Amino acid sequence: MASAPQAANLPLFYQDIMPLNSRDHANWHSRTTDNAKWMVGQHAIPLTAEEFVHASRHYPIVFSIADQPVPLALMGLNEGVNTFFDETGKLQEPVYVPAYARRYPFMLAKLTPETEELSLCFDPSSDLLGEFEDGNALFVDGQPSESCKATLDFCRHFEEAGFRTTQFVEELMKHDLLMDGEVAIQQQGNDQPFIYRGFKMIDQEKLRDLRGDVLRSMNQNGMLPLIFAHLFSLEHMSEVFGRQVQQGKGPIPAPVGAA
Repeated sequence: MASAPQAANLPLFYQDIMPLNSRDHANWHSRTTDNAKWMVGQHAIPLTAEEFVHASRHYPIVFSIADQPVPLALMGLNEGVNTFFDETGKLQEPVYVPAYARRYPFMLAKLTPETEELSLCFDPSSDLLGEFEDGNALFVDGQPSESCKATLDFCRHFEEAGFRTTQFVEELMKHDLLMDGEVAIQQQGNDQPFIYRGFKMIDQEKLRDLRGDVLRSMNQNGMLPLIFAHLFSLEHMSEVFGRQVQQGKGPIPAPVGAA
């Protein structure tokens, strides 16, 4: 059910990655759109820990099945189903959109394996950037524009939040708090419930059994509110299931979990 960002060396959404520079892209502009085509059919979107509280108001938050689990906001319970964005990529109602989705088509990346420096890059397959008249200029007189600087700052903040998220997940794993998840949802008219697996979640029994000093430390470093936001968000599972039914996108008789 919950897939980690795609492999094949390219992150989820990105078809290619190219560094942005003032020589080749001096006259380029970036523009916004109401149709986020990259969100069509995407059921699980990576989430940073600092977004848990906002996202938990709208989506179930789970963790991917992987050696290094990634927090995910579920916009659908089955592969290829997004109940919040329609087939044109238009958001159906005002909800929190994860930063991972909002940064597209930009991202920070290393230009060579040897370097530690991250450079602002973009997906050249996107129609949001190009040498057109409308939108915000990326460069002015050979220097990054204010819009470009704001994008760079946003991507830097995202990378920093991603680092803190990795630390959060590592702490959960250190205390063996992640378990294989399973949700059973009973649909009216069906004898058997629909079972959803393929994700990880907090083991509440192990959470209750933590030593007092560990709990105190988690409270002081801000982990406990994130843990509870995740647990409370799981109540949205049935709501997302209902959205799938209402939109004619499910349930699918044999849901397949993805690693």
